[in-house]
This record gives sequence, C-alpha cells and structure tokens, in this order.
Amino acid sequence: MADVVPISDKLRDARETVLRGNLDALARGDIEGVVRSFLHPRMELVGTGRVLEGADALRTYLEERRRAFPDQRFEVICYHHSDRAVIAELWMSGTHSGEVHGVEATGKRFRVRMCSISEFEGDDLVNQRMYYDHGTVARQLA
Repeated sequence: MADVVPISDKLRDARETVLRGNLDALARGDIEGVVRSFLHPRMELVGTGRVLEGADALRTYLEERRRAFPDQRFEVICYHHSDRAVIAELWMSGTHSGEVHGVEATGKRFRVRMCSISEFEGDDLVNQRMYYDHGTVARQLA
C-alpha cells in the first residue's frame, strides 16, 4: 500500500464544497445535480445492502425517494475529514407523502440521525456509503 499523504486545507475545503453541493441538491430534489456531484455515481445503502452503481441506478433510487418523501432534508451536524473520505453526521427528515416499496403514504414525519461516508479520489466524489437505522424510521412512520 502506498504511503498516504495528509490532505491539504485546500483539498479539504474542495471536498466539503462538493459534499455540501451534493446534500443541497438532494434537499432540492435536483436529481441531476446529485448525479453530477459524482465522478462516477455510486452509493451504498448499508442498512438494506443495496448498491446503486451508475447514473441510471442512482437516478431511479432518488426518484423513488423523492416521490415518497418530497420534503426530505439533510441537516449537517458535523464533518470529519480523513485522507480519503469526508464523514458527515446528519439529521435526515421527511414526510411520508407517497408510496415506497409497497407501503402507502402515512402522512407522518420521520427524523433520524445518520452517517454518510463520502469517498474521494482527489477532489472527485466516487462513492457514498449511507448508514442509518431503518427501524427508527419505520417506527416513526407507523
């Protein structure tokens, strides 16, 4: 394994800017903006084991989520930087306004703390790994 050189402040700021743009696009429902924030779109949803590989897979997932939770938001608690990733602790919230995975809309809101590990090659976003407790969301929407 090659030696890892600690990242510069400039690279750290560039990565955080990419991640903020990604989260802002998610909150606005700007699916193409989310897709464009990646060098090669890839998202891992750890709780479900689902891996979204490529722009089409990511678009399909984001369209599903937007129909089900049109007001979904991500509130950044803090960022942690490493040599190859930015770890974001977030509050995710939304209102269940549309069907998702066969579950009809409840009209109820959820709010759950989550973690996103965004992996970078230089200042290019190449993968996001999302962690959150699906059980907490399900209990709030029931």
